[in-house]
Amino acid sequence: VQLQAFGGGLVQVGGSLRLSCAASGNIFSFNAGWYRQAPGKQRELVALISNQGSTAYADSVKGRFTISRDNAKKTLYLQMNSLKPEDTAVYYCAMGALVVPNTYWGHGTLVTVSS
Repeated sequence: VQLQAFGGGLVQVGGSLRLSCAASGNIFSFNAGWYRQAPGKQRELVALISNQGSTAYADSVKGRFTISRDNAKKTLYLQMNSLKPEDTAVYYCAMGALVVPNTYWGHGTLVTVSS
């Protein structure tokens, strides 16, 4: 399965963006997640969604970000609201069978939040 993430860009503080991750094959059996890596920092997990639709979030984004999926469209989403400068990072999508998926990765999309 190949993943392609898109939707990043430059946004002002308090703004919103929606990231998408399109898959080349069926994703209904996969758990999925969004990760991010800020300059000089390690990659961190942002949000997870199981193949049953259960979700989990990092404390830093809880209440502001929403992960969702559309299996029919083979697409994973991340709605990001109330963006902060510390949300600036390259965002990656990942899918796989593990609870914390890491088998298939997208190339990443850059989100820059300006103050």
